[in-house]
Amino acid sequence: MEREITAFAPASVSNVACGFDIMGFALDQPGDTVTARVVKSPGVRIKSITGSTSSLPTDPALNTAAAPVAALLKHCKATLGVELEISKGVPVGGGIGSSAASAVAAAVACNALLELDLTKEELLPFAIEGEKIASDAIHVDNLSPSLWGGFILVRGYKPIDIVQIEAPRDIWCTVIHPHIEIQTKASRKLLPKSVPLADLVTQTGNAAGLVAGLLKQDYALIGRSLHDVVAEPARSHMIPGFANMKAAALDAGALGCSISGSGPSVFALSITKETADKVGASMRKVLDSLACPNTVFVSRICSNGARIIS
Repeated sequence: MEREITAFAPASVSNVACGFDIMGFALDQPGDTVTARVVKSPGVRIKSITGSTSSLPTDPALNTAAAPVAALLKHCKATLGVELEISKGVPVGGGIGSSAASAVAAAVACNALLELDLTKEELLPFAIEGEKIASDAIHVDNLSPSLWGGFILVRGYKPIDIVQIEAPRDIWCTVIHPHIEIQTKASRKLLPKSVPLADLVTQTGNAAGLVAGLLKQDYALIGRSLHDVVAEPARSHMIPGFANMKAAALDAGALGCSISGSGPSVFALSITKETADKVGASMRKVLDSLACPNTVFVSRICSNGARIIS
């Protein structure tokens, strides 16, 4: 048995405008790495958390990386323990799947460390234990892209039904992350308890249109479908300069633009890297004018998801 394993899991964009809790895709970068090693004392211990840590808890009961490992140890009735070193590349509370990346990387590393040979389908329920800590809810639109890679549709939750959709290779994603933190739990409380029928029709039409656009490589259809009439109106006021950033992205040539996950990050899809870079520069000008520190990521959709790196 290997005594130490390191796994990487990528950041992800969830909701993808019209697909609240049912759509997401992985980014090539940034991502989290988790090193897991066997120790004699039973249970899970967090040795260190480095990188974009904010104020992440080292108490295993409160940490999104430790929870999947504890569940895996219980599952295999292990008498040994696992020690974790977590390196955060994904901004905490940034809306690009920070908790999911840590949970997935830890689950993948522990699976290899303990030689459990669980499939990704079998690993997902363990990764969910980490996401529960972050949001008090079961949603896998960040977890599943981070685990599998690519573009994911969550067809249903009872039971969880994951559908992988092949996205056009020439699509690029721009993500701008304002350096503020929005907790998923707080952001979900802003959502409406009910949705008017007309909005339901619009949202489901856009979700279906986005899937069709991806499959047909119809970029105009993708652009027409990247509209959110449910979560974006309720959450956008939390993001500095959101309306101006969205307008700037579209003016720069983006197919569409919306909130990434629960925010504050904002994503835009483009057809070329040149356009994606231009979109990032245009959105950054908006935040710079507000004296809001920010980071821009430009990435293809990551096709291979979480993986062992050492």
